[in-house]
Amino acid sequence: MEKPLIFNPEGDREASKRRIIKGNPTNIMELNNVKYQWAFDLYKTMGFTNFWIPEEISMMEDRKQYERVLSAHEKRAYEMVLSFLIALDSYQVNMLKEFARFLTAPELTMAITAQEFQEALHSYSYQFILESVVDPVKADEIYNYWREDKVLMERNRVIADLYNDFVRKQDEETFLKAVFGNYVLESLYFYSGFAFFYTLGRQGKMLSTVQQIKYINRDELTHVSLFRNIILTLKKENPELFTPEMEKWVKEFFRYAASEEIKWGQYVTRNQILGINDQLIDRYIKYLANLRLTQIGYEPVFPDVTENPMKWIDTFRTINDTKTDFFQAKPQTYAKRSELKW
Repeated sequence: MEKPLIFNPEGDREASKRRIIKGNPTNIMELNNVKYQWAFDLYKTMGFTNFWIPEEISMMEDRKQYERVLSAHEKRAYEMVLSFLIALDSYQVNMLKEFARFLTAPELTMAITAQEFQEALHSYSYQFILESVVDPVKADEIYNYWREDKVLMERNRVIADLYNDFVRKQDEETFLKAVFGNYVLESLYFYSGFAFFYTLGRQGKMLSTVQQIKYINRDELTHVSLFRNIILTLKKENPELFTPEMEKWVKEFFRYAASEEIKWGQYVTRNQILGINDQLIDRYIKYLANLRLTQIGYEPVFPDVTENPMKWIDTFRTINDTKTDFFQAKPQTYAKRSELKW
């Protein structure tokens, strides 16, 4: 694959000629006409509507609960989940730059740039959570769990290996696989971690952490929508990339990715967290894998799972259904949109 020039005087101005990849753009941000309205709308949502500041959420009560209320199993899971989420968003900050250099529509480049900002904000949020809740020595240990924990190291590699393959080869096959990897990361790999935090929140524990996660979760849903639209548009514009071998790989990768997420969720919680157990994690992740596959035009890979076993989690996506925040008695004015359903 070739990267488009930073400035291409011989490029096409017409919006109708724009393509996700392999177009011929001038690379001037002409936005009086856009081809991919969904990308421009998501750019504005990510950049202007879904804005929040981690410091606006006081973490003092969470620090007290971490020290005095959480069980040893809950503390371990809290730390392990944060360590994994830190890795995921770290990948995104760096990989989105790689994606952006091959895109050939300005509105899409802007959307990816907005996503990159949000991923950096998420990384900062995790740092803010850690430094607010645990002491500096413990925070440093949590950042580096992947160096000591073999299971976490293997989890980090599932998506990172796809990204590294693209960085090394930068061909059409590795690009498309990395796009699917991104979709899996955004739509599946955050969710057992989110489910753990929401389980704590359901019991009145670590509510400020849960509030931070709610904002991150909302952002991730826009990222899911962005890459879902990218995949569906690539299918139309570049059908030659979606060979039978690639279609087979997608289904196998989703099955593998889901199994790895299930193993991870069960390893983290050890069937010792009130409100969530191995069976629930198994069925929840399989349900999500099926949902995300059908949203990009594929058949489910776990046909025996047809319903969400943890429907109560949907409650946590609602941020501004009233004038007062769901968890804290303070106004929330960062987002005008009350719920995201993609």
